[in-house]
Amino acid sequence: MAKLGKRTRAAREAFGTASLMPLGEAVSLVKSSSTAKFDETVEVAINLGVDPRHADQMVRGVVSLPNGTGKTVRVAVFARGAKADEATAAGADIVGAEELMQAIQGGEINFDRCIATPDMMPLVGRLGKILGPRNLMPNPKVGTVTMDVAQAVANAKGGEVQFKVEKAGIIHAGVGKVSFDADKLAENVRAIVDAVSKARPTGAKGTYLRKVSLSSTMGPGVSVDLASALGQ
Repeated sequence: MAKLGKRTRAAREAFGTASLMPLGEAVSLVKSSSTAKFDETVEVAINLGVDPRHADQMVRGVVSLPNGTGKTVRVAVFARGAKADEATAAGADIVGAEELMQAIQGGEINFDRCIATPDMMPLVGRLGKILGPRNLMPNPKVGTVTMDVAQAVANAKGGEVQFKVEKAGIIHAGVGKVSFDADKLAENVRAIVDAVSKARPTGAKGTYLRKVSLSSTMGPGVSVDLASALGQ
């Protein structure tokens, strides 16, 4: 077995002894324990008391992180005519209609967010089996089916994060980079935890927010005190 480096051993020991930590301390630990040679993403995992197999317990939404994600977001827009021109002027990376649909069907998915004008949804609907599992399907509930494509593109590129509960009842999301100031990372975490808290579905019973943990791309997770994650 390969011998662990001093920093890796120290990180594992630190995480191994940590229980529930105040958010600020958890962020500092994740930052100081990052050992990768690249700027790792800091990720939050939120465990919820829901069963997303039931429609009235599905949790999804969108939140604009106050300090952005640190990630370059590639945006595709389904639109025609003036709206296509509007999307291009706003900075969309890919704009099209039938030709964009055909490219996606051929396996070309060179984007992180997909936006569509309402009139394009019959066309986009044919891509449900491709875009749906990748959480890329445009949806009016998160502002990606809209006539205001310029604003949607700006939001996507400016730090907006979509979240959706997975089958196991967990939401995963990137909240910034290890290189971010600790205070900015903590502010981003509070923003998404608050948004998820407010998105509590009608069918949720008992304890809704069960656990919040933070990790870097290559690092272990640390559990965060819920009250501090909610800014209480």
